[in-house]
Amino acid sequence: MTAAQTSTAPDHQRHRTAAAPHDHTARPRHRTAAAPHDISAELRAAAAALPRTGVGRRRFLTTTGAAAALAFTVSLPAAGTASAAELDARRIDDDPFTLGVASGDPHPTSVLIWTRLAPRPYESGGGLPAARVAVRWEIARDERFRRVERSGTVTAHPEFAHSVRADVQGLASGRDYYYRFRTGNWTSPTGRTRTAPAAGARTSSLTLAAVSCQAYHDGYFTALRHLAAEDVDAVFHLGDYIYEYAVNATGGARAYTDRRLPDVFNRETTTLEDYRLRYALYKSDPDLRAAHAAHPFVLTWDDHEAENNYAGDIPENDVPPEEFLVRRAAAYRAYWENQPLRVPQRPSGPDMRLYRRLRFGRLAQFDILDTRQYRDDQAYGDGWRTPGPESEDPARTLTGATQERWLIDGWRASDATWNVVPQQVAFARRRDVPTDAYKLSMDAWDGYPASRQRVLAGAEAAGVANLMVLTGDVHVSYAFDLKKDFDDPASRTVGTEIVTTSITSGKDGADRPANWDNQTRANPHLKHYNGRRGYTVIALTEDQARADFRTVAAVTTPGAALTTAASFVTEAGNPGLTPA
Repeated sequence: MTAAQTSTAPDHQRHRTAAAPHDHTARPRHRTAAAPHDISAELRAAAAALPRTGVGRRRFLTTTGAAAALAFTVSLPAAGTASAAELDARRIDDDPFTLGVASGDPHPTSVLIWTRLAPRPYESGGGLPAARVAVRWEIARDERFRRVERSGTVTAHPEFAHSVRADVQGLASGRDYYYRFRTGNWTSPTGRTRTAPAAGARTSSLTLAAVSCQAYHDGYFTALRHLAAEDVDAVFHLGDYIYEYAVNATGGARAYTDRRLPDVFNRETTTLEDYRLRYALYKSDPDLRAAHAAHPFVLTWDDHEAENNYAGDIPENDVPPEEFLVRRAAAYRAYWENQPLRVPQRPSGPDMRLYRRLRFGRLAQFDILDTRQYRDDQAYGDGWRTPGPESEDPARTLTGATQERWLIDGWRASDATWNVVPQQVAFARRRDVPTDAYKLSMDAWDGYPASRQRVLAGAEAAGVANLMVLTGDVHVSYAFDLKKDFDDPASRTVGTEIVTTSITSGKDGADRPANWDNQTRANPHLKHYNGRRGYTVIALTEDQARADFRTVAAVTTPGAALTTAASFVTEAGNPGLTPA
């Protein structure tokens, strides 16, 4: 379902006609969506330029950069060659730092800092000409910048929507830093970040927050304002940072009376310019800017950063894959431009290597997954379905074979107390009713049970004693014990899953959603279920992990107070959740 719809189903789904049994050798099928898709003439023209014979269309798009028709080239002008002119930053009359600052992916001696110049963020180009702009950055030990540790100058290129990133090296491990940017007569807000502990360090504790699903049109980002005040080492954003759906002049559920949004937002995002503008809308929100300025973020996407419930190169709607891949290239390009991600994550056309690994001393290893880009198509046309031969096909994968091997190989080499997997969709089994006529979500790991079993078997073979999966997507909070055999409630618990609720998606929600009784009765390994909006704080020590589920009473009106709906702990070496 869309973020604007209300349903008793615990997560969104697209509505397609059921298809023939899954055939891994056949060309991916297309489905009919509930509403017709209005693909732009620009996308059709770019897709039409792709070859119809000879080398495969997806291979051509990926390897030759056919999406360059939409300015998707990732190379910047070489020194001494013709390129965009350089703008004298003193001619920028309006504040160019309207989208704030951010940092991300902390390493022991480095951190990535980001901003994007946009003096008029709701205009094409952000209100800047197609010219290069020199931007100076500084990082210091203190908030007043009396002890500047590192500084430098980078170029904001129009090819990348004047986004700026600096991978700052040579920092001390496990330390707070403050950073800012300057151009012309303007200075950005100050951001705070923190480096990771040194490799091999015996870190006593680590606190992180998990967030997901922040549909602008479903309410205010109040939870992010509260998150900005939390004392956490890093924030893990688990997807649906933006939504592709139209946002009307009054901001949807925000119901603005003192302002009106321009018409450029009142359409679904399909082009590069659409996605760039949508990020500008989201990042103009003061609560989101505050959370980014307060903490380093570690980000991965889910579906709405491109299109609802897409699977690999298969779109939600009934359009050719080559058209969707042009759209996906636009979405991935805008995602990289607008997030604090390093150069290895920079996309090439419709491909972007987002899965990656971060280590925080010997206390925790984080294996950040991408469960959208490489997955097989959802079984049985998606949605909540009765499992069967198609969904249970042992060849099906949610991660792709390469990412799956990367994950398991990383566990074999890990010496961390906690092995944490930030990812997108529900990992534990979730039956919808406590009867034999149950259904499962085909978009989650339940639609790929063989893939889940291979991952759990890989963790066991690698000797992972403390496995924790962090999940978003479903607009509710869950706490699950992960079982060796979900059919046997008495089987061994092999890990835990913490599912964070949405920031706004689904609007205000309820402590007990309509399906609360069915879900809790149907899944004995489910220890907590709440449908309010908010985020989750997870504190790791050598002895235990504690999860505090933070919620707000409402997001359709601003300023709601923060409460802790529930708290659970799991002991190191003794997986299984108990109330704190």
